[in-house]
Amino acid sequence: MARRPVAWVAAIVLFAEAFGIVLLNWFLGLVVDRQDMSLAGLDPRAMSAGAWIAGGLFGLYLLVCGIVLVRAAVADRAPGGFGRILLISAAVVHGLLGAFAIGLVGWLAFVFMMVVLALIVLTLVAYDRHENTEGGGEKSGPAAPPAPPASSPEPTTP
Repeated sequence: MARRPVAWVAAIVLFAEAFGIVLLNWFLGLVVDRQDMSLAGLDPRAMSAGAWIAGGLFGLYLLVCGIVLVRAAVADRAPGGFGRILLISAAVVHGLLGAFAIGLVGWLAFVFMMVVLALIVLTLVAYDRHENTEGGGEKSGPAAPPAPPASSPEPTTP
């Protein structure tokens, strides 16, 4: 199965998305700062700093998710507990952003978010299936009963 290539592609896409999010928020912060825009009386410098900080944090979040996927691809093993939770949260975030993207940005952004969501979920499911069926993790189903002790007949002397 194509577990490793899917994990690599998902990691590369998340790295590119992190870079794009940081650039977008940097640009938005510059626009707000240079236009002296204000929302409900907030200081424009505070709004631009908030955009830069939010972009940096979200970009860092996506980078960490990409690193978890790279580690899974290199080791060809499912991510651990924290990595799994991180990837599940990234899948949920992409699902929600995809739902918002339809109305706010358009169908192309929705399709991109759903492709990233599919890559993350496919990676999680593929490694989970591999771990459960090939002995890497806990087996699904009942355990086999222990074998009875082997008894050897005692030789008799004539």
